Amino acid sequence: MFRSLAFRANAGVSSSRAAVRTMARLVSSAGNKSTPTPPSKIVEPILEPVYLGLSQPLAGSTHPADTSVAALDPTVFDHPLRTDILHLCVVQYLDSLRQGSASTKTRGEVRGSGIKIRRQKGSGRARLGDAQSPVLVGGGVAFGPKPRDFSTKLPRKVIQMGMRVALSAKMRDRKLGIMTQLSWPHGKTKHLAQRIDYLGMRKTLFVTGEEKPPASLERAIANIEEVKLVTTDKLNVYEILKWPRVVLDLKAVSYLERTYRKDVPIASVPITDETP
Repeated sequence: MFRSLAFRANAGVSSSRAAVRTMARLVSSAGNKSTPTPPSKIVEPILEPVYLGLSQPLAGSTHPADTSVAALDPTVFDHPLRTDILHLCVVQYLDSLRQGSASTKTRGEVRGSGIKIRRQKGSGRARLGDAQSPVLVGGGVAFGPKPRDFSTKLPRKVIQMGMRVALSAKMRDRKLGIMTQLSWPHGKTKHLAQRIDYLGMRKTLFVTGEEKPPASLERAIANIEEVKLVTTDKLNVYEILKWPRVVLDLKAVSYLERTYRKDVPIASVPITDETP
């Protein structure tokens, strides 16, 4: 009994000493506590631009391309691949192309009398109603198509992500080109076709950032097979994926970056076509 009392007394003394040491440690740490350094307002870039050499222009020198390089926004041209987003965007676009005008007449809409063809019993043949029955030739159609709207809706941010993924996929596959501008001095199709063949740009989608393409280029390229010219406001995920190669001008690049870029710190390097 005396041994247990002595043990309890010693335990109480040790716990009180531990409490004193803890309080002293807290007081010393409070006294030595320094004022925290305010965070820096300078935001360091966390993404590097994507660099791509400029292609030879349609109208210009026939010599090899110079060393001009375009610095592209990585949030637009270096987005991770998302095949599910591409699938949603393509299906949504193709649904919007469906007219939905197919229509058939039901038995109530087919012209003709509603009188019963023959009596119900006594003829020895099958029972029939009026001549508009779906089982008869010239009758109505059971469960046939009617005019409907096939269009589907996607959130705006999903469509924007689809554009980033499609452009990044072309960039990753080296199927994306950039020209200083898209122009042609005259509307002669033959000469433009020869120039496109020389550059190896058949099966190419040309995208311009102008509100309206140059009249001479639009006229000359209209009759050339396996090439197409569109403006940035008509560009979509389906067109980017459909064409094996996409060529943008600098205004189109600026429009796409301004429209689809994310608010992420990037080491800013302007797009330029100047040679050193």
